[in-house]
Amino acid sequence: MTSTHAFWLAGRQATGESDFDVTSPWDGTTVGTLSLPTDAQVEEAVAAAYAVRDEFAATPAHVRAAALDHVSRRLVERTEEIARLISAENGKPIKWARGEVGRAVSVFRFAAEEARRFNGGEAQRLDTDAGGQGRLALTRRFPKGVVLGIAPFNFPLNLCAHKIAPAIAAGAPIILKPAPATPLSGLILGELLAETELPAGSWSILPVPNDRMPALVQDERLPVISFTGSETVGYAIMDSVPRKHCTLELGGNGAAVVLADWASDEDLDRAAARIATFSNYQGGQSCISVQRVIADAAVYDRLLPRIVAAVEAQVTGDPNDDATDVGPLVSEAAAERVETWVREAVDAGAKLLTGGKRDGASYAPTVLTELPADTTLAHEEVFGPVLSVQKVAGEAEAFAAVNDSKYGLQAGVFTHDLQAAFRAHRALEVGGVVVGDVPSYRADQMPYGGAKQSGVGREGVRFAMDDYTYERVLVLTGLAL
Repeated sequence: MTSTHAFWLAGRQATGESDFDVTSPWDGTTVGTLSLPTDAQVEEAVAAAYAVRDEFAATPAHVRAAALDHVSRRLVERTEEIARLISAENGKPIKWARGEVGRAVSVFRFAAEEARRFNGGEAQRLDTDAGGQGRLALTRRFPKGVVLGIAPFNFPLNLCAHKIAPAIAAGAPIILKPAPATPLSGLILGELLAETELPAGSWSILPVPNDRMPALVQDERLPVISFTGSETVGYAIMDSVPRKHCTLELGGNGAAVVLADWASDEDLDRAAARIATFSNYQGGQSCISVQRVIADAAVYDRLLPRIVAAVEAQVTGDPNDDATDVGPLVSEAAAERVETWVREAVDAGAKLLTGGKRDGASYAPTVLTELPADTTLAHEEVFGPVLSVQKVAGEAEAFAAVNDSKYGLQAGVFTHDLQAAFRAHRALEVGGVVVGDVPSYRADQMPYGGAKQSGVGREGVRFAMDDYTYERVLVLTGLAL
């Protein structure tokens, strides 16, 4: 579909020494070829980012905002082209890829808005005690330094945007490492940033292999690490650099709770449709896809067949087809892992109601019940199109079931009861509670992140900017207040 031999080094196009082919998980065709940066080029990027950090922090807000606005506009202009690229290298159905481009458009627009209003300063009078008479404190935020952004494969454009846009808005240089399976979408952002007037060194996009990531992580010139990916890798990064500031978005096994009051035929049809869609969108490869359905006994028997029917109605196949709901996973190895976990669960006594079949990198949308608690599917993130349905007796048992997990990213609660919504917000050990819908809803401007082993810190443009910066106080003395 496309061909490139370049990456982005300190704001300019560059070529390395060895070529790497990006292939489609759908049909194995080559999507693009790129060269990998050499160690010397990686060093050049880090040195340039470190050298420009003070200049970039002092760059006027309108310059950074204009660059971010430019990227947002250009993404709109190239939506179909970029969506096709995402679909080709990731296997994501084209309709979801178009949605991802739309979200990235918003991320850069939000970042432009935040760049214009961020760090205006907060004044605090200090003469509340006698020793502070004539004194005023002004608090502003300043970048902690260069950001190393490490992005995953499942949203290869938008999660790169969530690393780059807040850093530019805050005036922090960034080096982005896109996922090895899906580097081309991130490199598109380099094309668009290169059209702006941001200073050289303020950004680089380096598709280095994972085995070369530790050297970047350990580099003392990169004091901030923003990582989205697996729990194992994320905590290994944090443990290896205990004195750095790390934000980690590590995923979960999202629960959708259906309480007893969500009981009309219309209610149950809507819940089933939303659950089926968002357990399978992106091939289930979303940190907030529905993996667990926890249904009150009062509605379970009517809800379960609706879920199975809605899952079976999902259209699987060619991601290039506008009608396709579910495409392949990112690789055949990923689908084989899902197959292994489902087989383990069934062998242990789980009931397979639909799905459970693999074809290459594709795995059929799958529904299980009676999932034994000691199976891998019961306590790990499947990252595939698989969900389990569990019956509970009442709200308290439902909330306890949600919390019976090492993860705590987001939860959905289907209820019309406002008091139950607030009880859920208080009781559920997650980063976000979505009432009246699945846990898969995310607005890109809201704080997004988890509790427990779902990570630390928050994404969402303004909240990432807070993570990339620190407060510095200026005390003015001798003032007539």
